Amino acid sequence: MIPFEKIELDGTDDKAVIIHPDMGGLSQNALEYRLEEAVGLALAIGLKTTSARYFTVRVPKAGTLFGSGQVDQIKTILAQDDANILIVDGTLTAIQQRNLEETLEVKVIDRTGLILEIFGARAATAEGRLQVELAHLDYQAGRLVRSWTHLERQRGGFGFLGGPGETQIESDRRMIRDRMAKLRKDLSHLRKTRTLHRARRQKAPWPVIALVGYTNAGKSTLFNRLTGADVFAEDLLFATLDPTMRQFPLPGYDKAIISDTVGFVSDLPTQLVAAFRATLEEVTAADVIIHVRDIAHPSSDGQARDVEQILMELGVDVEAEDGEGALIIEAWNKIDLVNPDDPDSTILSQHIPANVCLISAATGQGLDALAEMITESLSRHHEIETVTLSVSDGKRLAWLHENGRILESKQTNNDIIMDVQMSHRNWGRFHAL
Repeated sequence: MIPFEKIELDGTDDKAVIIHPDMGGLSQNALEYRLEEAVGLALAIGLKTTSARYFTVRVPKAGTLFGSGQVDQIKTILAQDDANILIVDGTLTAIQQRNLEETLEVKVIDRTGLILEIFGARAATAEGRLQVELAHLDYQAGRLVRSWTHLERQRGGFGFLGGPGETQIESDRRMIRDRMAKLRKDLSHLRKTRTLHRARRQKAPWPVIALVGYTNAGKSTLFNRLTGADVFAEDLLFATLDPTMRQFPLPGYDKAIISDTVGFVSDLPTQLVAAFRATLEEVTAADVIIHVRDIAHPSSDGQARDVEQILMELGVDVEAEDGEGALIIEAWNKIDLVNPDDPDSTILSQHIPANVCLISAATGQGLDALAEMITESLSRHHEIETVTLSVSDGKRLAWLHENGRILESKQTNNDIIMDVQMSHRNWGRFHAL
């Protein structure tokens, strides 16, 4: 059994100190919001934070990241708070992590490891668990030196191609590579299945809408409000991990499919982006992407940039206003929490772009306008035709009402003349009736 680098929690007595290494480039407010987010990440796996602060790191030390004086300060803070875990809100190398643990005599975990822990605790489906394990093994593969440097060679010999003379660390690395290969194979099968499901949905007339956004922006609350579902939605980072799809009513359509996806976060580990790529491909295959933003959050603009960066990594053109692929609508959520009389709350007084809809998923404010905006986005490449049908042709009349938008309708003696807007694909299906 390969030893995972998991946080071993003893219970409610576990206390964590959070230190953010400030490399420059962040304002004072941005640093405070970053620490606040780190506290939320720790809370997501049940860790109580006793202290959270940042240290300026002008020249990162290869062995410990922080300078020797800063390491001494951290040790003092840990002792004063009686904390047994240090969370470094940044990236640590395996050597830095090991040296800090030996010097501070506490468990040390970096931002990537912390997010991996949250994902490992939250993944509920078989696919989610496979993706998390793959990401965790990828992260751990380069850190085995930290766990096994104290071991001698297992047996005598030269150590060629394993076998006799193979060290414990070499053996575990080989086991990890084998396990990762199996996980990739299993995920490949799931990916093919997901692709088949997407292809089946694309043959149907129902459009697909994907919700994306920063973690805790309110995606699941909006999802529940639109669909009447009961997906877990809490004021908690990464409340949703496994994608959920439901149908919901949409003006001008028989129905639409909406997908709730995992929330993004700044410095999302590359291992997770790679492991969850199959799941996130649901976003790239969507007809419309709704970028849900917590507009009441002071760092809303920075969070939006982080989301756009990850979307670009997935191959989504976030700057395309029209053309091929999905159109992006920004749903500025939590508008009910914005105080219009607050001079710092300029969001209501600034110019609102055409692709933006102001909403409150909690109260339902603006959701009708959002539905209309989704319909308009889906119709941007639709064609309008004038159709004349007999009043007795109930089958085709009903089909047009279910699958198209009736822009105008008038009745003569025995005929109904309608201007109908539909996709090219639906017009092909109608003419084949």
